[in-house]
This record gives sequence, structure tokens and C-alpha cells, in this order.
Amino acid sequence: LLTFIFLMITSLSSAQEKKQNTVFGRPVKHITPSGHIRCATDEYEEYLQENNPKRMTRDQFENWLQPLIEKQQQFDMLSSQSGGIIYIPVVVHVIHNGDAYGTNENITDAQVQSQITVMTQDFRRMLGTPGYNTNTVGADTQIEFVLAKVDPNGNPTNGINRVNLCQASWSTGDINSTVKTSTIWDPTLYMNMWSVNFSDPDLLGYAQFPDGSTLGGLNASGGAANTDGVVAGYRFFGSSDLTTGNFAPPFDKGRTMTHEVGHFLGLRHIWGDNTNCTVNPTDSAKDYCPDTPATAGPNGGCVTANTCPLAPGNDMIENYMDYTDDSCMNIFTADQKARMVTVMNNSPRRASLKTSTKDIAIALFANDAEVKIENSCSSVEPTCSVPNPTSPAKIISLYNRGTNTLTSATLSYNMNGGTNYTNSWTGSLAPNAFAYITLANTNTAGTLNVSITNVNGGADARATNNTTSKSFGTGSLAYANATTFTFNLIGDSYGTEVTWTLKNQAGATLYSGGPYTNQTPGATQPLVTNQSWTLPANGCYYLTVNDSWGDGLFDGSAQGSYTVTAGSTTLVNVANFAASGNPANTLISRVSYFTNNASLNNTSFDFTGDIYVYPNPSRNELNISIPEGAELPKTLAITNSLGQSIMTRKVENNDNLNINTSSLSNGVYFVTISNENYTKTLRFIKE
Repeated sequence: LLTFIFLMITSLSSAQEKKQNTVFGRPVKHITPSGHIRCATDEYEEYLQENNPKRMTRDQFENWLQPLIEKQQQFDMLSSQSGGIIYIPVVVHVIHNGDAYGTNENITDAQVQSQITVMTQDFRRMLGTPGYNTNTVGADTQIEFVLAKVDPNGNPTNGINRVNLCQASWSTGDINSTVKTSTIWDPTLYMNMWSVNFSDPDLLGYAQFPDGSTLGGLNASGGAANTDGVVAGYRFFGSSDLTTGNFAPPFDKGRTMTHEVGHFLGLRHIWGDNTNCTVNPTDSAKDYCPDTPATAGPNGGCVTANTCPLAPGNDMIENYMDYTDDSCMNIFTADQKARMVTVMNNSPRRASLKTSTKDIAIALFANDAEVKIENSCSSVEPTCSVPNPTSPAKIISLYNRGTNTLTSATLSYNMNGGTNYTNSWTGSLAPNAFAYITLANTNTAGTLNVSITNVNGGADARATNNTTSKSFGTGSLAYANATTFTFNLIGDSYGTEVTWTLKNQAGATLYSGGPYTNQTPGATQPLVTNQSWTLPANGCYYLTVNDSWGDGLFDGSAQGSYTVTAGSTTLVNVANFAASGNPANTLISRVSYFTNNASLNNTSFDFTGDIYVYPNPSRNELNISIPEGAELPKTLAITNSLGQSIMTRKVENNDNLNINTSSLSNGVYFVTISNENYTKTLRFIKE
């Protein structure tokens, strides 16, 4: 298990102490002889315990699990979907930053599939594969892994979810707060796996232990559902024995994920994270599996060892839950099997995976294309000198979900329900292959709406995956008609690193602050509370927040934030200023612009983010919700997915925001509301 680690270096010139080899704000317990952090699951578990006091402790979890294991061993209760085998549907989220397919962290489908193959070979102890062993306690766990065949929307998939998150590398904190929460599929139906580029290249991976038992007398709280799963660095994902790809020996045979999935299913390291065997050898057997020999600590390489000489026998360096090289590993034991199957039968989010049907293919059509809109990574932020920058052209990915080779497709698209354009694509895509397409006439901010109107010279046989929309920023400065503003700044524990300045368009400093004091690591602290700024009208202003260490308002566990408001309007809202991979004592800054000059921004107000339509989907009526006290729109217009006008009317009061949709045909529509100060387009479905 390799956890993504922030390397924080002790600085003698600073009053703070940022510890070396830390992950989730904690010192790493074990590092391999090659200098790698093989697994950060235990540090992650401590982090979850600290942030969720209701989460079961290790002893509580073991007290719940042990009698169930005994029952499992007694009755061999291997309940599953078919023939005693437990099949687990898997989705692999390939997180990249716009690299071409097969380049760097945008690993190939073949590399992803090789990881699933390795895990099934290892967990099934398959004869004739590297996962086979002849050890007397070696076990076939009867657990197999299958890439999902149905996505959360009920459409066909190959179980590989590629997401461009526009960031070159990720810290463990950002993975938990951003990567997982923005990409996860329902963890009761899918085992979520993430392939990422860790900021620390020596970190291999980490996992989240099973959720609580829901049994009386024990607290049921476990790790959050929206972070549940396993994570590995892309260079340690899959096997170089099965395909070419981006691999880093000696951890290139797929055993990082075998190890992490072992944790996901309730296994501990074989040494139980206890190194007291020189006094009491039973202490080092606390992986709660008696058939794994007592071990004092992790082993590296492939060298036979006996780290606990007071207990009989050598360490089981072949066990997947040690830290040895991938090529050495080939054993799950009978007791480890009983433990994992017990978890699969009893832990809520694990047990539900057994009955999930997301690994069973739905009926496929010969001609079926799917369209997805990619995130934009080169958007230009508005500044005082360029208040309305040009938005980059939008990119979509076209997938073949049919059984025929996809050779042509026609895409219809528009921005904000306006002029409709057509893109005629030709090429050759095998089933589940995809192509990136850049759409012309999309260099504006707003909502992109795309639909597939034709595939292989005829109709697309599946309508549920050929229409999509995505919004791309406001494209203009945050605006408030005010001269009084309020600033709040919450820092991490290292206040001495933080300074800030507020300047006008001419570069004159109007307000500033910092550095501040430090406090105990691991907690946020208010640095500025409700500071009032009086700013001249018709100005343009920029706030710069600096961090002198190089990690932003983040100390490994505590995450700071800051806001600028004018009454009920929020102009600046930075909830995640974190960075990693920078040398110590590197000054980094975050700049935010806003204005009270109406001529710089007459297209949007921040409050438009709180405007929404309901019910959606709509059958007979659609309502538009406007925040209390906000200015009403003056016009309302409805267009269909082709950009054709359906209805236009004036808005004189709130009653005009209720729309009768009973006469509309089923499909996707767009409602646009506007006045001289803002424009907002919302998508809805008529069913």
C-alpha cells in the first residue's frame, strides 16, 4: 500500500517543524530498503480515526469481526452470486491532466485490465499463474474481480472512467477531498480504484478499511462513503508481465493493488504493526491470522528473513500483506481468506458488492455511441486588465459502446442554447475505444450542450448516453455593487507562513496582513475575522494570499480557506489552497480578482449560481427558483437541444417563473433567463 506522501522538511530557521516522510500529516511507520512507501493505509486509518471520533477503533473492529470469522470457518459460509465465487464489480478511475492516451498517467485500457487480471490470479491462487503457490496454508479466497459493464446511469461501460482533472500530481489530502469525491461511483455497487500520479513518486498506494458492523454495542461509523476505495500510483498499477505500459520495477507486477485490496477487505500487515517480538513474540502476530508466522516488521526485496527469532519459522515474505518486491509475492493464507470472506458477508459496503449486478452486461446494440465533455485545463482567469477573457475551445470524447466498429458520427452542439453547429466525425473505433474531438465555435464561457444525431450512417440505437452538457465558468470578473466588503481568512497551523495583500488596479496596496503565529499542527486557526474593507466605487481589486513554505494553507491534515463578501454576494471563495512537490521555503501565491465597476462585468452575478429549476426531469410544470432578494430576470426563453426557439416571454413577477411543460415533447431543453445585469442558462429534461 503506497500512500501519497507530502515530504515536509524540517527547517532550522523556522519556528515550525514539518516532519520528513509524513503522509496524512503523520510520520510514515515503514519505508522499504529501496526508499519507497509501500503502503500508507495505517497512516490513513489514523487520519480517519482522528477526523471521525465515532469510527470504530481497531480493537472494536476486531472484537466485532472475530466471532464472525469463527462462524465463517465453522460453517464455511461462502455465500455469493454463483458457485461459491464472490464476484466484485470494479471501476477504475484513470486520473490524468490531459496527456495523450497511453502517455504518463493516462494509462492504456490494457494496463488497467492487466491489474484486474493480476488480482483475480492472486486472490484465486490460479494454477499456472504467478498467483499460484504450493504452501500448505495457501488459499484460494474464491474472490474474483470484474470490470464493471454497467455505469451508474444504466449505460454500457468497460469499467474504465478516464477523468482529466487538470493537475499534474496529487497529494493524499487532495485525493481525498477532490479526486475521490468528484469521481467516485456508488461504493455499495462498485469497488472504486484510482490510478493517479502521486506528488511523492516513492508512494505506492493506500486503501480504506471496511466500514462498521451496524451491530448493537458498537459504533457503526466508518470511513466516509465518498472516499471508500483503493488508490495506487500509475507506475505501480498493472503488470509489465502482461502488457507494455508505464511501470516502475520492482513494483511492476500488480501486487500494490493486490496488497491494497487486501486492506480494503479487512487484512492487516503480517506484522500487525507491532515490533515487540524480541520480548513477546505473540505481539508481532497481531494480524489476527494465526497461520501467518510471527513477524517483527516489514521485509523488502526477496530475501528470506526471520525478524522474530523467539517464534518458530521464517517470515512469510511471499505473503501479499508484506512489503517485499512484487515478484516474491504469491500467498494469501486460509485464515486471511476467512477474514476477507467474513468481511464480504458482514461489512455493509462490502456485503452489498456481492449482490451488485454492475458486472453483468446489459443488452448491447450494433450502433451505439456515447459522448462525454472533457474538463478544460487552459481556461484563462479574468483579471482587471482582461475582465472577459476568451474561453478555450471545448473538447469532447466520443466512445463506441456498440458491437460494430464505429466509423462515423454526427455531433450537434451549441453554447448556452444558441446557434447550433455540426461536427461530422469519421475514423475507426473498436468497441469501448474512444477519440478526442475539439469542437469549433466554442471559445466562449457558459454551458456546452452536445448530442449525437447519427452513427454509422443511421440512428443511434441508445438515446440515454448521447446527450450531455457542461458549464465552463463565468468568463468575467466577480462583481458586486458595493463599497464595503468583508474579508475572512482561516489558516492551517503554520500562521508564520501566511501573508496577504489587497491592491487596486494601479498596484497600490490598500490592505495587508501577516505573518501570523503558529499553533499545534493538525488544526485550522482564524487569522482574519470579519475584517471590513472600504473600497472606492468603479474599481478593480486583486487579493493575493502567500504561503512561504510552498504547500499553501495546508499542513498535511488541516486545510485553510478564505472569502471576500459584499452583503450576501460572495466574490472570492477559496476553500482549497493546497500544493505539493515544491522545495521547502518556496513562496507560492493565489490571486483572486473582483470589481465594483459595472462596466467591467455586465453578464453575471455570483448569485446566479444559486438559481435552479425544479422538478427536473419535468412532466407538466417547471419552476425557476431565484434566491430571496435577488433581482428578477426580465426575459425567459426555452430552446431545444438543436438550438431552436420554443418559447420567449417577459418576466414581470414570480408567477412568470412557472412554466407549463405539458405540451413539450420528451427530450432535453434549455431555459435562459436574463436582464441587463446577468444571463443564466439551465438544462432540463421533459419526460
